[in-house]
Formats: sequence, structure tokens, C-alpha cells
Amino acid sequence: MHPTRKAAVTAAALLVMATASGCESGAGATTSHRSSAKPGCPTALSRAKQAVKKAEALNAPWRGPTTGPKAVHGKSVVYIAQTLTNPGVAGVAQGVQEAAKIVGWQARTLNGQGTPDGLRAAFKRALRLKPDGIVISGFDPGTAAAEVKKANSEGIPLIGWHAAPAPGPSKDPKLFSNITSRVEDVAKISADWIIARSNGRAGVVLFTDASVPFAKRKSDLIKKELATCSGTKLLSYTNMPIPQVNRRSIGEVRSLLSRFGRKWTYSAAINDLYFQHAAPALRAAGKDGAGAPFNIGAGDGDPSAFQRVNGKEFQAATVPEPLSEQGWQIIDEFNRAFSGAPDSGYVAPVHIATAANSGGALSWDSEGYRQAYREIWGD
Repeated sequence: MHPTRKAAVTAAALLVMATASGCESGAGATTSHRSSAKPGCPTALSRAKQAVKKAEALNAPWRGPTTGPKAVHGKSVVYIAQTLTNPGVAGVAQGVQEAAKIVGWQARTLNGQGTPDGLRAAFKRALRLKPDGIVISGFDPGTAAAEVKKANSEGIPLIGWHAAPAPGPSKDPKLFSNITSRVEDVAKISADWIIARSNGRAGVVLFTDASVPFAKRKSDLIKKELATCSGTKLLSYTNMPIPQVNRRSIGEVRSLLSRFGRKWTYSAAINDLYFQHAAPALRAAGKDGAGAPFNIGAGDGDPSAFQRVNGKEFQAATVPEPLSEQGWQIIDEFNRAFSGAPDSGYVAPVHIATAANSGGALSWDSEGYRQAYREIWGD
């Protein structure tokens, strides 16, 4: 059993007891905040509750690849991070470093500093290093189109993390694979959690980064799913680029509280980072960390997000990417590229982590991924 699962099982048992007493999943001390009115969307609510129950399931056995080429040796990869202040990007970078050591590769991380100029400069530096592979992490490859083209012409395989709208290989831009959960699944389950938890009655603020096509598509899909429930009202669709979240959050949150007051009962954001910086403004306004607005991050499930969720500090749920696991997958995909094999085709399952099912963990990954990859690589 995964080391965090034992504690999670205990939490699950308590949850079952609470359910038997008439409480819903995730209710706890905040049940009184739920609407007692009839749901505004009975059909959508029933479907949302079923989807959320499945996504909150505790066990996640490895369903990824179990076969593939043995590890080639002596390779080098460069990981270009959109910004290392993005905990999701940083978490995957750590996974890449860990897996690279297992196969005896050199892995280097370059920080794009969250700006187009910084990303292009980092990509130029990566090309000068003459690596065997380059990771495009958390940014649109079009930002460095000339550098991407040069890498393609030099035969350097490119792998993206959240760099394209869909998982798997990409022709334009040319990527051997793009590692991500399915954005449709993440967006849908995030909106369904709001619909289910609010009993179909919610006033929602949605935060996005419209400068990243992947992020903008995710938030558009959240908006679309929220609209399936007539009792769920989108109060604001707020664009705040991730590199600006630190300095803009307090002002934006204050403005939203002034405009909507108690009508603002739920929030969703394309990244957990938004709630890290929204928390001070909500606290200053006298809000209860375990109360409304109830916030869900539609990625990435970094340790600080789990801390907020577990501590009920202005974030009630996260839809985590298995960050370390995806770092290992990047190394495996490179190994396939170097060996002339096709990509693995693996896409991680969607999951919702709450204080009730996390077991106090600070991350979420499928069980057994390290062992599976090591067996594939022959290490």
C-alpha cells in the first residue's frame, strides 16, 4: 500500500460514518454552508455527484506502461521551466532530476522567469548546451517558435509538459509527446465538484491565465461545465497571468469581495497558486479558511496546495497532477524517443484530493510508478 494510503483509509472510514449520519463527502464543519434549497439542476447534480465520488476514490494502482525499451546510457536533457515559482512546474522538474539519476543521465533545469524574453533566452541557452532532449514545461512553444524550429531541424526530441492542449504527440508544434492529464477531464471534474458540493447552488469566481492556451482552454471548459447547472452562476471570469498572481491577487480579491460579497461562495482556478496568494486577502476580510468561498484548484496539486487543503486554509480541494510521476514519465518518453520507439500513450487518471481523502499527504501519484519504470529500464 502507498505510504499515505493507510492514513487515507482511516480518513475514508470516518467519512463513511459521517455519510451514514446524513453528511455529504467533504462536509465536516462546513455543512451548514450548503444550500438547503432544492437543487437548481437535478439531472446535472446527480451526474456531478457520481463523477466526484469516482474521482475521490482513494486507490490508484499503476495503469501506465509496463513494457518498453531498456534504458540507453549517457544522455543529457534540459528542462526549460516557464517559471520555478510555479510549484507544478518545479515539482515535475524534481521528478525529472530523480528519474534521470536512475538511468545515469545528466538533467539540467533552466528558469524562463515567466516572461517571453526569459523563455526565449533559456531556450537559446538550452540549444547551446547541445542536449539529447529538451523539455518545454508550462509554456506555449509558440513563445519560442524559432528555437523550437531549430531544435526540430537539429533532430533534438522535444517533450512538453502542459505545453499543448492535448496529451501525446503533437505535429504543430512538433513534440514527441506532451505530458498532461486530459484537460477536458480536469476541467469537468473541477466544475462538477462545485456543482456537487453546493447542491447545485453556487456563485462562482473563475481565475485563469489567458496568455497560456492550455490554461485558457481549461478555464473555458470549466465555464462550459458550470453552465450545465442553472443554479450555478458565474460571477466573474478573471484573467490573471501566473507570473502576475503574486502582485495582483490581493487587489483582485478585494475588488471581487467588494462587488459580490456573500454571493461569492465558490472559486475555481487553473492552478493552485492562485489560492496561495488569495488567502491573505480573504483572511484580512475576516473570512474563515474552512468557509466560503470554497476553492478548488484545477491543477497542479503541489505540496503547498495539499497543506492548504489538509489545513482547511482557503482551499477545499485540488485536482492534482501526479507531478513526480510525470517527471519520471518524461524520462521514459525520452528513452523511447532515443530508442526509436513510439511514445507510451499513457495519460494519468483524474483525481480530487480533499482533507477527507488525502490522509495528510502532500502529493498524489499512482501507486507503484517508480518500480514499474525501473523494471522497464532494467535498473
